[in-house]
Amino acid sequence: MLEYVKMILMKVSFDETLFEKELKKGLNVLEGDEKLQLAQWCDESFPQRRFSFTLN
Repeated sequence: MLEYVKMILMKVSFDETLFEKELKKGLNVLEGDEKLQLAQWCDESFPQRRFSFTLN
């Protein structure tokens, strides 16, 4: 599921609002370590953006 969320985020990265919406949806479906992996991937893949995650 993590790879699917990454794919969606790459496809919508042109639109910040849509990206944030899909990011929230992705975080809701991922569990535990996958959320942390997604957060790290976002920081590496989109260094120009500022993310505020809650990884609960």
